[in-house]
Amino acid sequence: MEYSREISEYVKQFKLDELLQQPVISSELGVFDTVNPEMTNPYLPDWVDLVRLHKIIRQRKATTILEFGCGYSTVVMAHALMLNDLDYGDFVRANLRRGNPFELHSVDDMPEFVDITRGRIPAKLAPYVTLSVTTVNMATFNDRICTEYAEIPNICPDFVYLDAPSQHSAKGSVNGISTAHPDRLPMGSDLLKMEHFFLPGTLFLVDGRTANARFLQSNLQRNWVHNHDSDSDIHTFELIEPPLGTLNKKQIEFCLGSKWLQRAGKH
Repeated sequence: MEYSREISEYVKQFKLDELLQQPVISSELGVFDTVNPEMTNPYLPDWVDLVRLHKIIRQRKATTILEFGCGYSTVVMAHALMLNDLDYGDFVRANLRRGNPFELHSVDDMPEFVDITRGRIPAKLAPYVTLSVTTVNMATFNDRICTEYAEIPNICPDFVYLDAPSQHSAKGSVNGISTAHPDRLPMGSDLLKMEHFFLPGTLFLVDGRTANARFLQSNLQRNWVHNHDSDSDIHTFELIEPPLGTLNKKQIEFCLGSKWLQRAGKH
């Protein structure tokens, strides 16, 4: 399968292939490869996914990113964040309440993947990226068995990319249950535990992980607008609420625009 002309042109426009030192070719994965715990080699870049992430960060003028699961996505999102900094950094630092402006924090439980990702990050992007290694444990949320990271970066992101952990990563069990069973699925609860801290305008993108996305959908309490693109196998959750105050409103106006505010006012 070849990538579309639109994808290829976008990659070339921003020199993302040079950034990753990878050609714009598709990878051929077996149906079980993505859930095989013995697969320890990184996959080839999925340029559709990477272009989507780059576009979202640029279009939404994202300032602070939380990523679950590092990889090629870390580098591409850091590049988009750098461009946002170059275009909007002075205004954001002078006018918006952003404690971690133009920072991408990526958390992963697999040190080997963190090391590989760190080696891919060029010097010009290194100031934008913080990589963290922490364990994943079996846990509960509302009496439902799930997983959680032991530590989460203490930031207030306006964009969250959920692509980890692996179902096989979790330590321990709850009542004898673990996601490490080969027939089970990833079931992270971290975003649910943080929900009350997120600001209106925040966007989650869940890559695959439909079972986890449905778990989020059934437990999130605020006005999250959920969309599922079944063709691309992604879920998005956008927090559509009126601003929490003047500072939040100012951020929304700058990053998302007045039409977004009008939309939020109808909810």
